[in-house]
Amino acid sequence: METERLIMRRWRRADREPFAALNADLEVMEHFPAPLGREQSDALVDRIEAGFDEHGYGLWALELRATGEFIGFTGLAWQTFEAPFTPALEIGWRLARPAWGYGYAREAAAAALAQGFGVTDQPEIVSLTAVGNLRSRAVMERLGMVRDPADDFDHPRVPEGSPLRAHVLYRIGRDAWRTASAAS
Repeated sequence: METERLIMRRWRRADREPFAALNADLEVMEHFPAPLGREQSDALVDRIEAGFDEHGYGLWALELRATGEFIGFTGLAWQTFEAPFTPALEIGWRLARPAWGYGYAREAAAAALAQGFGVTDQPEIVSLTAVGNLRSRAVMERLGMVRDPADDFDHPRVPEGSPLRAHVLYRIGRDAWRTASAAS
């Protein structure tokens, strides 16, 4: 898929090194329990690619159209951990710090939402993050996603006692997405 400034594509071997650097960046991984080592990062790419093989969509590698530079990922993934809202199709993103502040996450996420609603029969797509991740929450809101504080939850994959365990959940239904995408 392509947007005005981005190419959203399957992963390449050459993406693994810059992705590992992104996953080792303490600021990028601030809202995750820990940064990822190279082996963990590569295993994540393998899981992402397996998701593409299973579903036909997933977390697309992002590159800048102008330069071909890899800047992270944006896309769709199924969340199946135990929570009142799962299983759920989630939209997510992770970008390298030099790519922050340019609207790339929102641009790619809007394309991923269109793909998600176009190829699935899901009535809604969710996004979730640690309570303190204000940057990602702002992207969710710019996409037209809505938070109901009653949906907030403690993420079961984050250790008890961690300040990152408390999560917020944002949702967008198919009709709300149509309205939001028509307005942008």
